[in-house]
Amino acid sequence: MATLDDLIAWRDALRQARFSGVQTAEINGKRVTYKSDEAMAAAIADLDDQIGDLQGTPRVRQVRVNSTKGV
Repeated sequence: MATLDDLIAWRDALRQARFSGVQTAEINGKRVTYKSDEAMAAAIADLDDQIGDLQGTPRVRQVRVNSTKGV
């Protein structure tokens, strides 16, 4: 299992590659190429989930909205 520091470093490397418009990231000397931005976003979301689990702050998965007309 990867450590918290490893997961954060991987996520940061993926974010930096994604925001620069590149679909290839180098992580721990290995090159990883993603087929689409959606695949890269899914990998980042998965890393966020794993980091949240290790930190004890799980990701919010559902938001409920309750509204009225104010009458």
